[in-house]
This record gives sequence, structure tokens and C-alpha cells, in this order.
Amino acid sequence: MDLWAYLSWTECVSGKVINRLPGSVEPKHCPFFNSIQFDDLSYSFKTKSDEPGVVRLHKELNDALLKLRVARREKDSESLFFKNIVMHVGIGLIVFKENGKVEIYNSAARKLLRINRPQLIDDLNDVSSVLVDQIKKLKTGGRELLRLKIGEEFVQLSIYAIELTLRGENVKLISLQNIQSELEEKEMEAWQNLVRVLTHEIMNSVTPISSLAGIVEEEIKPHTQAENGQALTKDQISDIHLSLQTISKRSEGLIHFVKEFRSLTSIPKPRPTQIDVRGLLDELILLHRKEITEKEINIKVSIYPDDLTITADKNMIEQVLINLIKNAIQAFEEQDEKTIELKAYLSDKSRTIISISDNGSGIDPEALEKIFIPFFTTKKSGSGIGLSLSRQIMRQHQGTLTVRSNPGGGTEFLMRF
Repeated sequence: MDLWAYLSWTECVSGKVINRLPGSVEPKHCPFFNSIQFDDLSYSFKTKSDEPGVVRLHKELNDALLKLRVARREKDSESLFFKNIVMHVGIGLIVFKENGKVEIYNSAARKLLRINRPQLIDDLNDVSSVLVDQIKKLKTGGRELLRLKIGEEFVQLSIYAIELTLRGENVKLISLQNIQSELEEKEMEAWQNLVRVLTHEIMNSVTPISSLAGIVEEEIKPHTQAENGQALTKDQISDIHLSLQTISKRSEGLIHFVKEFRSLTSIPKPRPTQIDVRGLLDELILLHRKEITEKEINIKVSIYPDDLTITADKNMIEQVLINLIKNAIQAFEEQDEKTIELKAYLSDKSRTIISISDNGSGIDPEALEKIFIPFFTTKKSGSGIGLSLSRQIMRQHQGTLTVRSNPGGGTEFLMRF
């Protein structure tokens, strides 16, 4: 290899400019760096030469280009793979930039919203301006349920948002899912459970009323049809009186049941105020002190931070806590150590949680699935609306009420605000 060729290749590989000899001719641009610069990896260097150094250099450059081509194919293959997943996944996906430009709009989103790919997120105003407003407002982890009429059909959209950074730009990923059919199935299941409980309770009251009314009628009938009907004996009058008393009591029970049912459908709107959690729990412990003392139950209270507060309707939240504390008090069988623990703290997402737990007998898995169904109860004297009412109150406060329990391992109710 002559001196200039060597210097030219050295410059090409190292990328450094070398002082050329006076009168020398400028070398051509280096093909290797041209390939990298212009993203063209199809070039290859000849491996036939009388110079071993040139052959070795060409071979190494070809190997480098080959590795780059393989990496590019793998990257393109992965990109196509993920693009196909995004485009054909069953959940609607929309990705847009801060300036509103839509980067990704998959097939499920197009099918759900019935509009071809929008250029800007504001183009979805043709579907619903409310939808666009919600999409823009949602932050990472934000979730919203929205009922829309698209065409002639009503849909219930579950909207979820994630904020990401893509190539140094902030983008927002929105997932859309129509849960209308799932809601309808759950609604039908809830109605079926409710009707089952209602018919059971009503039949329990109406059947003995009807039976006793028939007995009383049969008892009196002979005395009303005879021309010279005999007077009722003292025993007969006593039996009739007892039957009427039973009818009256069962009727009162049925009326009470209907009133309880009415209370589930007429929960007032909350009037939120700032509530000191420690003061609230202390008041409720004082309210139940007699029962707690008589049953020899230990009460533990832990609040962190100590000045923890919630914004809620105090009367309504007290009603929920009273229900849960009463349930905890009644959860114990014959055991030596009985403990109820009340805890209040902030979750990882800074949501206030109030926990009411006991070390009682626990709840069977089969019953655990039904305890929030109206009128379902495992207690002989229970009405079965306390927990259902409590869950509705928490929903009115944009919160949740959940339970976890193991038979023999105690029960814990969690109020999340």
C-alpha cells in the first residue's frame, strides 16, 4: 500500500483529518462513514488485495456493516411486531403529542369511535367534545367512565391515561374500552340477586300470613253461616287472637323490610366538611364502649399522620363506621383474646384509608362474594342492608369499600377515600 492510500484509510477509519503531502490529490469520501451518515448499509468492501492490511481492514469493515444490518433487521422486525400488536389489540389506543398531533390511532379506536384516523386530537370533537375534554384532563393513572351516544348506539367508555416521553417529547397514551355489555351483564346479575332476595323475604312473611288468615276464616265460618250460630268458645277466641297477633307481627316485619329497601334507593347527597380522623374514631369508640367492655374486646387505634383529615359528610361516614364496628363486635365466637383494630393512614398514592379489622371467626368465601348484595345476611337478626348501604355511601364520596377475610383468620374492611 502506498503512503497516501495508507493515510487515506487511516483518515477514513479514525475519522481524523491528516495533513496531506503537498501536491497530493484529495481522497474520495470514505464509503464506511457515508454508509453510516446516510443510513445506507448495503455497501461492502472488496476483500481481494495484494496488501494484507487492506484485506484485514476491509474484512473488519464488512463485519461491522453486517452487524449493523442484522441489528437494523431485528429492530425493524421488532418495530413491525409491536406495531401489529398495537394496531390489532382489542382495546382502543390513542397516542398524541402536547401540540395535539395524533401519533397512534389503532383499529379498535377507529371501530369504537367510528371515525377514521384524526390528525389532531381535537378532530374527535366530531364524536364528542366531552370525550376530548376528558382525554385532555386525565393525568397518569387517571381513569374515567363516560357514557356516549355514537351514531344510534350508547356506549359506556372506560378511559385510562398514561403520560410518557417519546424521543424527548411528552406524549399521552389513552386507552378506550366499551364496557357496556359487561355492565349490562352485571346489572342483570344484580337484579336477579335482588329479586331472589326480595321474593325470599316476601314469601317468608306472606306465606304464614296467608296460612293463618285461612285458619281464622275456617274457624269463624261455621259460626257465621248457621242460623242459630253458637258463640265462640274461649279457647277458639284465644286461638284466633294468637293468629291475628302473628299476622300483625309478620305484617309489621314486611313493612319494616320495605322501608329498609326504600332507604337503599334514597341516599342523600353528601355535604362534605373537613373531618379530623382521630376525633371521629374516638367518638365512635366511646359510642360502643359499653358493648366493647361487656364482651371484653381490646381496641387498638393507630393513625398516621396524627393530624390526618378527610373531606366527607360526617353523618354519612359515621353511619358506615358504625356498621363496620358493629360487624366487628359481632364477629367473635368463644375465644380468649378478642381484638378490634382501627387504622387510618395514607396509601402510596396519597389516598386516605381507614381500616377496621378483627381477629374473629372470619367469613366463608361463598358468603364473602355476597355480603354487599342488598338483604343478604349471615346473621339471624340482621337486615342485610348495612354493608350494601355503606358501599353506596362510599361511592357517593368517590371512594370504595372492600373486604378481605379468611375463615378463622379474621376480617378487614377498607374504606378508601
